Amino acid sequence: QVKLVESGGGLVQAGGSLRLSCAASGRTFRSYAMGWFRQAPGKERESVAAISWSLGSTYYADSVKGRFTISGDNTKNTVYLQMNSLKPEDTAVYYCAARVQPASARYDYWGQGTQVTVSS
Repeated sequence: QVKLVESGGGLVQAGGSLRLSCAASGRTFRSYAMGWFRQAPGKERESVAAISWSLGSTYYADSVKGRFTISGDNTKNTVYLQMNSLKPEDTAVYYCAARVQPASARYDYWGQGTQVTVSS
């Protein structure tokens, strides 16, 4: 069984920074991409950032471009999200996910989430 565990969430003032981490454990697997998603109360889950190991590319939602940076190590199936200049609207539960199918857009494994709260 594969388990993804996020850490690094917390309470921060607007303008502050947090670094989220996601580590995989359990059965060995090869991921082709990993990503971060978030879900705020009353809203649908949205994609925040993603990194494709196979393409060597990154993706960012417009709302976080220039503020968030995704990085990671595909050999360890770990991914990080450096979040700077945080805004109250960034408050949400943040989830990491891993994609194990090379030609699929679906994420196969998900973490339990970590809460990020940005106060104004």
